[in-house]
Amino acid sequence: MKRTTLILLVLLAAMSPLLLSCHAQTPVAERTSGKRVITGAEHLLMTDFQLGRAAVVANQTSMVGETHLVDALLSRGANVVKIFCPEHGFRGTEEAGAHVDNSVDSKTGLPIISLYGKNNKPTPEQLQDVDCVVFDLQDVGCRFYTYISTLHYVMEACAENGIPLLVLDRPNPNGHYVDGPVLDTAHYRSFVGMHPVPIVYGMTIGEYAQMINGEHWLKGGVECDLTVAPMYRYKRDSVGYELPVPPSPNLRNAHAIALYPSLCLFEGTNCGVGRGTDYPFEWVTYKKDTLDLRQETAPAAFSLKYLMAMYKRVPKGKFFLKNNFFEKLAGNGDLRKQIEAGMSEEAIRATWQPALDEFMKIREKYLIYK
Repeated sequence: MKRTTLILLVLLAAMSPLLLSCHAQTPVAERTSGKRVITGAEHLLMTDFQLGRAAVVANQTSMVGETHLVDALLSRGANVVKIFCPEHGFRGTEEAGAHVDNSVDSKTGLPIISLYGKNNKPTPEQLQDVDCVVFDLQDVGCRFYTYISTLHYVMEACAENGIPLLVLDRPNPNGHYVDGPVLDTAHYRSFVGMHPVPIVYGMTIGEYAQMINGEHWLKGGVECDLTVAPMYRYKRDSVGYELPVPPSPNLRNAHAIALYPSLCLFEGTNCGVGRGTDYPFEWVTYKKDTLDLRQETAPAAFSLKYLMAMYKRVPKGKFFLKNNFFEKLAGNGDLRKQIEAGMSEEAIRATWQPALDEFMKIREKYLIYK
């Protein structure tokens, strides 16, 4: 194990009881009642950390109170040498799918290397002056949200180059349930779905990192030298957790984030989900036909009802895109056929339940907040 990781492990283990409480015997209700969540980033800054030359994977969500993590680390004397950023860029202003170029942070002068531009994975050259990578991105708990794909490639690059990775954990606003079809990685693996997990996996990004490592999903089965800085007072079954910073330009509030698992599948159809409006992921349109969800209580779980309702309203043969993007989002070639065949949601759900049950057994091994 690298010396840097040993230092981190010692520091994390020596922290106040706050940090270790996620494994303690204190009842969850007592630890969460009426008190805000302490993130992994906050816990790191409570320690006398030593990171060496650090690269930080961050964006606009990487906040510690009112201060960006990069600024907070620098103010504490950390030797941050570069920033890696995911889809939407370092400031989170780029639209979904938009190419993100390398740049320089105007405030700190640090180089910003895009992991959604020329390369999705840090190169050996980009890591040659790095002793440790710190990863701090706000996930929303959905397979097709690309921050977990960025996590995969960062872990893989760290494993291949012998660099330890510290993941700073954050709440999952959709962490209170697990649902949806499990991805068929043999046929539909892509940047919007890399692992055999359901659409909604009910894990924090720190737990997910442990699963990637433990299940040997990195290329060649390599393992990353991984440390997760856990949260305090995080309650997995908390519904409607309000993120302090929008995780991306089109997920602007808790309502849209809750609808996102069910509505993102529309990205593989000829329907729109409000991009370019003031209410993205809160309504669905096909030409002038609108399904307005702004006043509807978001479902507490993944739902096919919106997709099936719009399918019936769109002219036959006009609903699905021809590029198979729907299949990539769904994670299989069955869901489209099932909808076209007029199957009920209950019957469709029954077809993915066996794989979902198997995933639940895998997931259980990596949960930090039980």
